[in-house]
Parts: sequence; structure tokens; C-alpha cells
Amino acid sequence: MAMQPIASPESVPAANAGAGAMTEIVAVDIGGTHARFAIARVARGRVAEIGEPVTLKSAEHASFQTAWEHFASEIGRPLPRAAGIAIASPITGDVIKLTNNPWIIRPALIPEKLGVDSHVLVNDFGAVAHAAAQLGPEHFRHLCGPDTAFPANGTISIVGPGTGLGVAHVLRRDGRYFVSETEGGHIDFAPLDPLEDAILARMRTRYRRVSAERLVSGPGLVNFYEALAAIEGRSVETRDDKSLWTMAMEGGDSLAAAALDRFCLSLGAVSGDIALAQGAQGVVIAGGLGLRIADHLAQSGFAERFTAKGRFEAMMAAIPVKLITYAQPGLYGAAAAYAEAHR
Repeated sequence: MAMQPIASPESVPAANAGAGAMTEIVAVDIGGTHARFAIARVARGRVAEIGEPVTLKSAEHASFQTAWEHFASEIGRPLPRAAGIAIASPITGDVIKLTNNPWIIRPALIPEKLGVDSHVLVNDFGAVAHAAAQLGPEHFRHLCGPDTAFPANGTISIVGPGTGLGVAHVLRRDGRYFVSETEGGHIDFAPLDPLEDAILARMRTRYRRVSAERLVSGPGLVNFYEALAAIEGRSVETRDDKSLWTMAMEGGDSLAAAALDRFCLSLGAVSGDIALAQGAQGVVIAGGLGLRIADHLAQSGFAERFTAKGRFEAMMAAIPVKLITYAQPGLYGAAAAYAEAHR
């Protein structure tokens, strides 16, 4: 399996005896539909190399263990006895049951079932935060604010619209970093103009409390679309979020395009709120959805809404906001989480 070098020679030393030696691990990113595996090499708290991922459909495997064994047969070699594992679920309790995945994972049995001597379990968005902390500048695309590197010391907010709205932050301090996962996606949705007042009023007929995640997420586009249709008195066909995103991106349907515009505005506003609350010196927009709308974000009102924080506008305008472009941040982040925990 080909390995992709990640870090520069200055940041991770070559493999040798002693504290700087490379450690080979299995990196795993388990989602609702797929599980991704790769061989990675880490040293001194950093990811040095990561191999090409192997993606398996979870529905085609009876358990995490059988998928692990399939990966071993796929690459034709014994697996390393160490693993960094990201799971799309809170890492709590004796049993982890994923929402859209039939597998049941018992953390205490991982060493026995997988044959590993050491491992790290991390929430999937926590893994994305680890990736954001370790990836080099070539894996980020500038969105707004100063086009500068993130500061060596300070807080970086991570915001990721996807199935939900993931929020975390990374504290960098004296060459180390610390990841905190949060439930920041569940803050209240705050309308900023009369149209959004009407959207919120419409949403309140459905939900007792309207969180940011109800609108700023993959399924949230449907809520924008249906609310705008109701405001205009239109009768529209009920659509799933996947088909609606396709319509919005193609631009042929004016109402879907308007919903996408509102999505980008609200993502900017919410990202700015998160940065303000966390005292961020940098912001990362993460997730496949962010990548999909990257060009649209750059031309939307995202930047204006991000900075529109009253007397703090100048401070907000000084924060670099970037989009993570690495193709598999959850997989990379699983390896990074192991590297940091075993530095």
C-alpha cells in the first residue's frame, strides 16, 4: 500500500531507535454507511505518512472485527498492533451503538477483538479537529479574513456542517495542542433580517426550539427551502436533502438557489458566533459539504455575516477563516489523535 508523506522533515524525524522512532498504526474512520481504513506512520506526536484508504460498506460486514479482518486480507499482510479509531458517535458508556450503522462496539473488548496493544478512540468530529491541528497549510483553502497562517498559540474553532453541525476547538500552546469536542451546533438559531425572522417563525411551528443545526446542516437546506416556499405561498414537492442539494448546486431552480444562499449566510453568522464565543484566532470550515460548496461560499455573503458582530467587527475581520481540503480528514485525524496521545 503506497504511503503518502504528510509532515515536513523538520516536524517529524526519520525513523530510528529511541523516542523519535516511527510507529505504524491502523487508522480507522467509522461512519454511518462506510468504514475507512488505512495504514499510517506516526512519530513524536505527529502523523508522518498515511496510506491509501480502503473503504468498506458497513452493511456488508457483520461487525467492526470482521471489517478489520477484511482490511487485513485486502492489503495482504498482518496489521500493526496499534490503532487510532474515529467513530461517528459519542465515546461514552460500555457499549457504542451507531445511529445508522448495525455494528455494536464495546471499547473494553477492542484489544482482544482486534489484537492491538494500544489504541485511541475519538469522536469523528474530534478526529477532524485533530486533523485541522496537524495538517500543513497546503491542505487549507482561504475563505476570508487575512490570508495568513494560523497562529502558533491560541484557539482555532472548527465548524463542520454535515449530517449535523459539528463544533470543536483546538488550543495551541507552546508546541502542543489540545482538542475539545463540543455541542456548539445546538446553540439557538439567531435570525439577522426580516426574511430570517419569518423563516424562524415557520420553523417554530415544527420545533419547540430551533437550533443552528436545524438549518446549518445537510438536512437544513430542506428546512430553508420549505420555509421560503411557504413565505412565497408556493406549493413545492417534498424533496430529500440529497436531491435538493443537487438542484441548488446546479442553479436551475431559483427557490433551491435562494435556499443555498441563505445556508451560506447562516453558516457565516454561526461560524462567527462560535469564533466569538471561543475566543478564536482562526476558524476552520470542515466536512465534505464545505468542500462541495467551496466556490459558492467564496462568492456568497459568508464573509460579511462572519464579521457582522457589531462593535467587534474589526476584531472578527482579523480572523483567518479557511476550508480544510484534505480528502479524508476523519481518517487522518484518527491517526493524529493516536499520535498525540502516544507522543
